[in-house]
Amino acid sequence: MSSAGDLAGVVPLATVADAAAADALAEGLVAGGLPVVEVALRNDYGLDAIARIAARGDVRVGAGTVLTGEQLRRALDAGATFVVSPGLDDEVVEGALAAGVPVLPGVQTATEVQRGLRLGLDRLKLFPAGVVGGLGLVGALAPVFPGVRFMPSGGVSAANLAQYLAHPAVFAASGSWIAAPAVLAAGPEAVAEAAREAVAIAEASR
Repeated sequence: MSSAGDLAGVVPLATVADAAAADALAEGLVAGGLPVVEVALRNDYGLDAIARIAARGDVRVGAGTVLTGEQLRRALDAGATFVVSPGLDDEVVEGALAAGVPVLPGVQTATEVQRGLRLGLDRLKLFPAGVVGGLGLVGALAPVFPGVRFMPSGGVSAANLAQYLAHPAVFAASGSWIAAPAVLAAGPEAVAEAAREAVAIAEASR
């Protein structure tokens, strides 16, 4: 099974509207020392953005908001090298594992963590982290599932990133602020600045 453990640290999350935004995103992340991104399939350009960024060869690009097996197949065809979903869907998880691609399904309950374990996963996305308890929920789940590590997503920011990453049960955090629409609109240097800040916080918290 491919592991999501090598995604440790901060994983920028972006909804990309067009080619200009895709280029600004990729250029900024490379310049900022954080050449990885989860591109959300939340609009019509998502798959094209994955393909455009993957074609560069200098950014690891994954697909986010993957809801179905068909979306999974199209994302992998576009060049996605990891997959993230908001919930735990057996077809998406099993399809990704069969393809040898790391997959991070979203969970928020002990029951869903157990389902993830049955599917062979020990790395899971905690979503929406800020709504369901954040570090409090991580702290409650971690002793019960000592082999499981989480990537909180939703409600994570530069202000609380260090607190999340300092928890031993957190292996990574989703960074939507790094590629927020206003940041992408400001261009590659704005993305690079946000990426550098995130990298510095992550390094200091480990």
